[in-house]
Formats: sequence, C-alpha cells, structure tokens
Amino acid sequence: MKLKRILHYAHDLIEQTLKEGDVAVDGTCGNGHDTVHLCRLVGSSGHVYGYDIQHQAIENTLERLNTHNLSDRATILQISHDEIKATIPEDDLARLKAAIFNLGYLPGSDKQVVTTPEVTIRSVKTLLYHLNKGGIIVVVVYHGHPGGGDEKDALLQYVQSLDQKTYSVLQYGFINQKNTPPFIIAIEKKQLGMQRL
Repeated sequence: MKLKRILHYAHDLIEQTLKEGDVAVDGTCGNGHDTVHLCRLVGSSGHVYGYDIQHQAIENTLERLNTHNLSDRATILQISHDEIKATIPEDDLARLKAAIFNLGYLPGSDKQVVTTPEVTIRSVKTLLYHLNKGGIIVVVVYHGHPGGGDEKDALLQYVQSLDQKTYSVLQYGFINQKNTPPFIIAIEKKQLGMQRL
C-alpha cells in the first residue's frame, strides 16, 4: 500500500462519490483546480456551484473552466460559501452529492483574506442538511496561518459532535511533517437525518 498525499486522497474520496448527473459544491474556488475536477465528475447532466469572495479566484476559475470547455457545467459566484442555500435552486439542492473546501487563503494572494470558523461551520451545516444519503463533504484544512489554528479547533470540535448514526467522520493527515501540514476532514452522510441549521 502507498499512502496518498492529501490532495490526491481528497480527490479520491470525491471520485468515489460523484457520478454523472450529480450536483457538487466547491466552497473555495481558489485557482479552479477542484472546480474543474468536480465538473468532469458530474458530467454534462450534472452541475457544480463554486464560491469564492476574491475576484482573482473567480477570474482564475472561469479561465480554467473555459480552457477545459467546462463552463456550461458550473455556476461561479463571488460570494461567501455560506450563501449556498440562497444561491442553489431547490431542484439542484435535491441532487447535492458532494462538496470540497480548501481552508486558509488563496495561494499567491493577500494572506489576510482567510476562511473563518463561523462561516465554515455554517456552510458545512447547510451542506449536511441538504446532502443526499451517501454524499460526502471533504475539507482540506490548512492551518499554518494566523487564525488557522482557531478554525481547525472549532471545526474539529463541531465534526466530533456529529451523530455517528447519521454521519461517518474521518480525519486523514501526516503527523511527522514540519510546518503545520494540512489534513483532511471527510464527512459521509450515512442516512437521511435532520441536521439542525
């Protein structure tokens, strides 16, 4: 067995979940790599909703989607990812099967613009409420920046409190690397339950 790197493992989890016709969310578009990957997985009859508050991230993502001829499979919004409920039509929410987040800041941009615990947890709660049975949320937690430790701790506390009858929660990461290495939190919805918003 070969241990998979963080991003490869995150993509593996998503690949095992999404199929043609599903709906997925990229909560942090960044440079568009995850958005493109999700678009390929949901196929021509599926759809991806991508969110980022930074204009540069939106531009990067739109350009990457255009390059790969996938623009028609995605709706890209320059707003916070906690606006999911207000921006995804009910019909698409009913097909929601996966979401991915890369917490922290946009590489090569203003490091003061970062994800925050309150907004991230609010987004995850909303997604869990609408997620189909067998669906998954994958959160790649980068926490080496100022405030990153607080977000990591708050998120871990929240996901550890989820009912094990309804959700399976996985933490995956390398513990002997320097400089606060990123890790994955993955939440699988095992059965339909009412996660409070």
